[in-house]
Amino acid sequence: MERVQTLLKKALEKYPPAEASPSAAPLIDGAKKQPQFDRTLREGTVVVNVTAKVLGGQEEAKNESAKLFQASLGEDHLWIRKDEAESLIRGELPESLKRRLVLYHLNDFTRGEPNLWRPDQLKKADLVLKDGRLSGSVALETADGKRGYEAEFLGFVESQDGKLSRFDGVCRGSFWGAGTYTNTAGTPKGKFPLAVAFRMADGKSEADKVPPQGARDLNEYLR
Repeated sequence: MERVQTLLKKALEKYPPAEASPSAAPLIDGAKKQPQFDRTLREGTVVVNVTAKVLGGQEEAKNESAKLFQASLGEDHLWIRKDEAESLIRGELPESLKRRLVLYHLNDFTRGEPNLWRPDQLKKADLVLKDGRLSGSVALETADGKRGYEAEFLGFVESQDGKLSRFDGVCRGSFWGAGTYTNTAGTPKGKFPLAVAFRMADGKSEADKVPPQGARDLNEYLR
């Protein structure tokens, strides 16, 4: 901290505030947004909090940083379109929602940004919604077999007064491999237990508006 303060003082001495004062800049018009970069929450979208946790298989941490990575939780958001929520209320599971949930959210994002699954890496997505119970099994794997996830899913969907009131679930199974930007030092060797939990947000937090990690192109994510 002292080193930083020293550098700042030297910079101020070199460039007095009077000379460094910024000129007036035009205000940015926030109403104009490029469609490909607009990731604002659409009206009627249901937000579901997603949490990932490695449940075991790690080697003994060698330092404090490794301990933090091993104990870390991955946090993300699943966005459910208005029409998809209406289908859930009717007891139907839309293919678009099933695809989004599996490809974009069943991943190990506890130690960095994972590689998103591609459609050809989806081997199985046998999810069924019946009598408010969402259950089934999933399997994802890269072509070289170096990364994958095989798991069982169990969740519950409820509605009240014509609105979706509950979307909770847990996917638990065996994960293996690491992504390009994953902290590999903390990645367990071989297959390890990974759980991904889903819980419908109450909408009271500003954090609920944070777009899903995989929604770089929101239209592609929501399709």
